[in-house]
Amino acid sequence: MPLNVSVALTGAGGAGVVTAGQILLEAAAVARLYGIMARSSGPQIRGGESAAFVRLGRHPVNNLGNAFDIHIAFDWLNVERFAAEIPLDTHSVVVYDPSAGNVPEVIHHSGARLIEVPLKDITKEVPGGRVNMVGLGALATLLDLPEGTMAATLEKVLGRKGAEALAASKAAVAAGRAAAKEIGAVRHFPTAGSDDGGDRWSITGNAAAGMGAVRGGVRFVAAYPITPATEVLEWLAPNLEKLGGTLAQAEDELASINMAIGGSFGGVPSLTATSGPGLALMMESIGLAVASEVPVVIVDVQRGGPSTGIPTKSEQSDLNIAVYGLHGDAPHIVTAANSVSDCLFTTQWTVHLAEKLQTAAIVLSDQSLGQTRAIVDRPADAGFTAARKLYDGTEAYRRYALTESGVSPMAVPGQAGGEYVADGLEHKPLGTPSSQTEDHQAQLDKRARKLVLHEFGDHWAEIEGEGEVAVVTWGSSTGPSREAIAMAAADGMKVRLVSLRLLAPVQTRPFAEALDGVSKVLVVEQSHSRQFYHYLRAHFDLPDTVRVFNQPGPLPIRPNQVYFNLREWR
Repeated sequence: MPLNVSVALTGAGGAGVVTAGQILLEAAAVARLYGIMARSSGPQIRGGESAAFVRLGRHPVNNLGNAFDIHIAFDWLNVERFAAEIPLDTHSVVVYDPSAGNVPEVIHHSGARLIEVPLKDITKEVPGGRVNMVGLGALATLLDLPEGTMAATLEKVLGRKGAEALAASKAAVAAGRAAAKEIGAVRHFPTAGSDDGGDRWSITGNAAAGMGAVRGGVRFVAAYPITPATEVLEWLAPNLEKLGGTLAQAEDELASINMAIGGSFGGVPSLTATSGPGLALMMESIGLAVASEVPVVIVDVQRGGPSTGIPTKSEQSDLNIAVYGLHGDAPHIVTAANSVSDCLFTTQWTVHLAEKLQTAAIVLSDQSLGQTRAIVDRPADAGFTAARKLYDGTEAYRRYALTESGVSPMAVPGQAGGEYVADGLEHKPLGTPSSQTEDHQAQLDKRARKLVLHEFGDHWAEIEGEGEVAVVTWGSSTGPSREAIAMAAADGMKVRLVSLRLLAPVQTRPFAEALDGVSKVLVVEQSHSRQFYHYLRAHFDLPDTVRVFNQPGPLPIRPNQVYFNLREWR
């Protein structure tokens, strides 16, 4: 039986493309499988054409794969916009409604097998039926999806809509299933592999980041909505309230970062979430948090840039601004999640680091992680929580005392004896402003020392495998790189993976140890200017043989692209 299967669904806004994709993904959860669903839309964000991309598998799924097995088109509205995102080949099948008009040339040229199913005509015969449910039924037959699995999924997903709506959907699915019986199964739904009985979660990267924030101890969030980070806030708003926390929607990004800094100064672990344009606006205030040593976390869900760029598509092009964007010498933390579920761990860990080291911390996610829904094993609680060093009132207070660790106690506003000045000016240990060379040097050393001396442990990177060849990557490029390494292993090639989770402060010694014995490195990233490669060159010693595979968004990196680069070294 197959290990995985990939399906693309396209159609006009209102056709229910995303809903059908979500139900197909949920069927994987019911069947004790894994899967992901990514969605895509045109530049208008809402309305117009849309697409859902689903990949299901017996083992954890972390990318969309190389090509789609089935593409079902409810209509052809602007499907050309998605053509590059839906790689098809001669092994693919395209299901379409003949009433939608001529098949676009781009579909013909793919060499895929074309199958007509009169979706709209069938829908008219089902009282209360919808074309997406008929299409889902056709998919169920083409994928040989067990009837019991689909029935249980419909009950789970649509049961709350009432008996009438559920009955209409079941009838539409049955009609679509019957219409495709003459075609029969063209692919087979994966069967569950070994099942440890553990919980499966259905979660997006944005929701995972929100959960990581509250697990880490965040209880105040201020933010301004922006694609593709808004869902972080939508998840946090009701869940923070349940925990006694608060979310404030600010008037803009400048207000949101300053409100978050203010909340943290008041003693409450605080966070904001944004995307590239918002992060650019926040830079001066992030520097304020570094200078005043007020912990704050900024989740940046990256999108295509520069400027407004491509709001609905993914890119890893905020690396430079996250690492180098603050003016002056401003040591801070930058982390990066490498999968949908890792958005939870990385955000939780980052909250802990920001609080412990009393500085600003930026979490880099991106659209392809944040807005992708995945069926994953239940993420374990890593136990990282806010651990701020507080003033205990026993000694004369010096907020910026030059301690050996670089971390000095924070007082809660209003605490007797804990009064101090916190602003962006350079200062003496008491907090009073100073322009003296010795004070500036001492405080620069202090702020740098606390990050340099901290032991970050093994979480700084994901390191897997052995061999003289290594793929060095980060963020959402990790999934396709990991699968490419598995493809290379099937060819008898040993390749190790090094996926960085901690980008700043730089981990020079652990990185050197990770590459011990490596003679060739392939750098994989989703940026036009090779930002990650230049970051590596600036901070680490790399082998003599280094190759770079980079491409900008909006297209995702595919495993076979990475594999082809590795194969040349076989």
